[in-house]
Amino acid sequence: MQVKHLLLIATLAFVTACSSKGEKVDENLSESQLYQQAQEDLNNKSYTNAVAKLKALESRYPFGRYAEQAQLELIYANYKNMEPEAARASAERFIRLHPQHPNVDYAYYLKGLASFDQDRGLLARFLPLDMTKRDPGAARDSFNEFAQLVSRYPNSRYAPDAKARMIYLRNLLAAYEVHVGHYYLKRQAYVAAANRGRYVVENFQETPAVGDGLAIMVEAYQRLGLNDLADSSLETLKANYPDNASLKDGQFVPREDEADNRSWLAKATLGLIETNDAPPHMETQASKDVIKQYEDAEQQIPAELKPENQSEVQEEQHESEGNAGSSDRSWFSYMTFGIFD
Repeated sequence: MQVKHLLLIATLAFVTACSSKGEKVDENLSESQLYQQAQEDLNNKSYTNAVAKLKALESRYPFGRYAEQAQLELIYANYKNMEPEAARASAERFIRLHPQHPNVDYAYYLKGLASFDQDRGLLARFLPLDMTKRDPGAARDSFNEFAQLVSRYPNSRYAPDAKARMIYLRNLLAAYEVHVGHYYLKRQAYVAAANRGRYVVENFQETPAVGDGLAIMVEAYQRLGLNDLADSSLETLKANYPDNASLKDGQFVPREDEADNRSWLAKATLGLIETNDAPPHMETQASKDVIKQYEDAEQQIPAELKPENQSEVQEEQHESEGNAGSSDRSWFSYMTFGIFD
């Protein structure tokens, strides 16, 4: 990691810590004043202050005209304040209390977004982290939450974006399973590797990882001496994925060295320390496709579906639609690479 990255991360962490406390909410503010000030904070991207005012509004006027709207906007404020757990908790509470609310689909959507962005935190913005190798817990949660939205509200304005994210998340989960399969190959756990490859093939059809799953099966079966299974898997791989990284000029090339070919340091540390860098073809097609898909999809999300562009808050009685403020970025946003958006 470069020193400038460390310095930048440390500076941003310090600024975040200093600004996270927020201002004290005046106890004499009326319900409408609290709501108006919370809206101003949201528009100014002062999400910490907005959270404080929305919580105060709900606690002081639990049966007021803005109570439900405050609960809905609190989800968004927590999400933008980089507090995914608080956002998910707020969304779950809103869904439980207002299952028939006209904007409950927005709560489901923000709940899925909170889990979706949970792994893409501060470090992921500055460091070249491979998301396919990280713990998939948040990805599974996000997939399930978007699936609930699509299932319960198929005609929601957020359903198309949720479906697109589900495709990405499914590919991400499949690529993670491929990495686990290669981990088993490195540890000579060939039965486990074959089972993991078969799991990818059977459960993640139509994802880029299927070819890599077949390659894992071929290699594991070859190591186990199960030539018939290895040959049938290889034929399937050649027929359907001729460009897979494991095929060189039509011939299968194992991607993991056998135990005897590893260095003494790798053997002594059970593979925890490898002396040689992985060859270029060690990057799976699944992980490359997933990363590219995320980058492309992030650019293609319709602007009107992004939470920061929600502008439907109305201040009339009994009307409750979300307002996410302006989409204009300030000079501070550019200087901090969008960290505090």
